[in-house]
Amino acid sequence: MRTKSKIQWLSEPEAQDYPAAQSYLTLIYDEKAARAIAGKLKRAAMSEFKSKDIFRASGLPLLETNNWHVNRDLKAIEAGQKLSPLLLVRAGGKVLIADGYHRLCAVYSFDEDALIPCKII
Repeated sequence: MRTKSKIQWLSEPEAQDYPAAQSYLTLIYDEKAARAIAGKLKRAAMSEFKSKDIFRASGLPLLETNNWHVNRDLKAIEAGQKLSPLLLVRAGGKVLIADGYHRLCAVYSFDEDALIPCKII
Protein backbone atom coordinates (compact mmCIF):
# COMPACT_ATOMS: atom_id res chain seq x y z
CA MET A 1 0.00 0.00 0.00
CA ARG A 2 1.36 3.40 -1.02
CA THR A 3 1.67 5.92 1.80
CA LYS A 4 0.83 9.53 1.09
CA SER A 5 3.56 12.09 1.50
CA LYS A 6 3.03 14.70 4.15
CA ILE A 7 2.40 18.11 2.64
CA GLN A 8 5.24 20.46 3.50
CA TRP A 9 4.68 24.20 3.91
CA LEU A 10 6.84 27.29 4.11
CA SER A 11 6.41 29.17 7.38
CA GLU A 12 5.33 32.33 5.51
CA PRO A 13 4.03 33.09 2.00
CA GLU A 14 6.73 33.82 -0.57
CA ALA A 15 7.49 37.47 -1.34
CA GLN A 16 6.12 37.22 -4.90
CA ASP A 17 2.74 36.04 -3.60
CA TYR A 18 1.80 39.52 -2.38
CA PRO A 19 2.16 41.31 -5.76
CA ALA A 20 0.31 38.38 -7.37
CA ALA A 21 -2.50 38.77 -4.83
CA GLN A 22 -2.59 42.53 -5.42
CA SER A 23 -2.78 42.00 -9.18
CA TYR A 24 -5.75 39.65 -8.76
CA LEU A 25 -7.44 41.98 -6.29
CA THR A 26 -7.25 44.91 -8.76
CA LEU A 27 -9.81 42.98 -10.83
CA ILE A 28 -12.25 43.28 -7.93
CA TYR A 29 -11.18 46.49 -6.18
CA ASP A 30 -9.61 49.73 -7.34
CA GLU A 31 -5.81 49.97 -7.26
CA LYS A 32 -5.66 51.81 -3.94
CA ALA A 33 -7.94 49.32 -2.18
CA ALA A 34 -6.09 46.33 -3.67
CA ARG A 35 -2.77 47.74 -2.47
CA ALA A 36 -4.20 48.30 1.03
CA ILE A 37 -5.58 44.75 1.19
CA ALA A 38 -2.25 43.28 0.05
CA GLY A 39 -0.54 45.30 2.80
CA LYS A 40 -2.97 43.94 5.39
CA LEU A 41 -2.27 40.42 4.17
CA LYS A 42 1.47 40.96 4.71
CA ARG A 43 0.81 41.94 8.32
CA ALA A 44 -1.81 39.27 9.04
CA ALA A 45 -1.09 36.37 11.37
CA MET A 46 -0.89 32.84 10.04
CA SER A 47 -4.00 30.64 10.36
CA GLU A 48 -4.92 27.23 9.00
CA PHE A 49 -8.07 25.69 7.59
CA LYS A 50 -8.98 22.39 5.95
CA SER A 51 -8.76 22.46 2.17
CA LYS A 52 -12.38 21.32 1.82
CA ASP A 53 -13.57 24.19 4.01
CA ILE A 54 -11.66 26.79 1.99
CA PHE A 55 -13.28 25.42 -1.17
CA ARG A 56 -16.74 25.57 0.33
CA ALA A 57 -16.20 29.14 1.53
CA SER A 58 -14.81 30.28 -1.82
CA GLY A 59 -17.49 28.74 -4.01
CA LEU A 60 -14.86 28.11 -6.70
CA PRO A 61 -14.71 24.95 -8.81
CA LEU A 62 -11.97 22.37 -8.31
CA LEU A 63 -9.49 22.43 -11.18
CA GLU A 64 -8.60 19.04 -12.63
CA THR A 65 -5.26 17.44 -11.85
CA ASN A 66 -4.35 17.65 -15.54
CA ASN A 67 -4.24 21.46 -15.25
CA TRP A 68 -0.59 22.37 -15.74
CA HIS A 69 -0.25 24.43 -12.55
CA VAL A 70 -2.18 21.96 -10.39
CA ASN A 71 -0.11 19.08 -11.76
CA ARG A 72 3.11 20.97 -11.02
CA ASP A 73 2.00 21.56 -7.42
CA LEU A 74 0.99 17.89 -7.02
CA LYS A 75 4.46 16.86 -8.17
CA ALA A 76 5.97 19.28 -5.64
CA ILE A 77 3.87 17.70 -2.88
CA GLU A 78 4.97 14.21 -3.88
CA ALA A 79 8.61 15.35 -4.01
CA GLY A 80 8.36 16.76 -0.48
CA GLN A 81 8.89 20.36 -1.61
CA LYS A 82 7.47 23.11 0.56
CA LEU A 83 4.45 25.00 -0.73
CA SER A 84 3.68 28.62 -0.05
CA PRO A 85 0.68 29.31 2.23
CA LEU A 86 -2.47 30.80 0.71
CA LEU A 87 -3.57 34.43 0.85
CA LEU A 88 -7.30 34.75 1.55
CA VAL A 89 -9.70 37.69 1.82
CA ARG A 90 -13.16 37.59 3.41
CA ALA A 91 -15.56 39.51 1.15
CA GLY A 92 -19.33 39.49 0.82
CA GLY A 93 -19.87 36.25 2.71
CA LYS A 94 -17.28 34.36 0.65
CA VAL A 95 -13.55 33.86 0.71
CA LEU A 96 -11.50 35.26 -2.17
CA ILE A 97 -8.37 33.27 -2.90
CA ALA A 98 -6.09 36.21 -3.58
CA ASP A 99 -3.13 33.87 -4.16
CA GLY A 100 -2.83 30.10 -4.15
CA TYR A 101 -5.83 28.76 -6.10
CA HIS A 102 -3.75 26.16 -7.96
CA ARG A 103 -2.05 25.09 -4.72
CA LEU A 104 -5.46 24.72 -3.07
CA CYS A 105 -6.68 22.53 -5.95
CA ALA A 106 -3.54 20.36 -5.75
CA VAL A 107 -3.78 19.96 -1.99
CA TYR A 108 -7.51 19.16 -2.13
CA SER A 109 -6.87 16.55 -4.84
CA PHE A 110 -4.13 15.05 -2.68
CA ASP A 111 -6.00 15.16 0.65
CA GLU A 112 -9.26 17.07 1.09
CA ASP A 113 -8.82 17.05 4.87
CA ALA A 114 -5.33 18.55 4.76
CA LEU A 115 -4.79 21.65 6.87
CA ILE A 116 -3.57 24.56 4.78
CA PRO A 117 -1.65 27.42 6.37
CA CYS A 118 -2.82 30.80 5.18
CA LYS A 119 -3.12 34.46 5.92
CA ILE A 120 -6.70 35.67 5.98
CA ILE A 121 -8.22 39.09 6.47
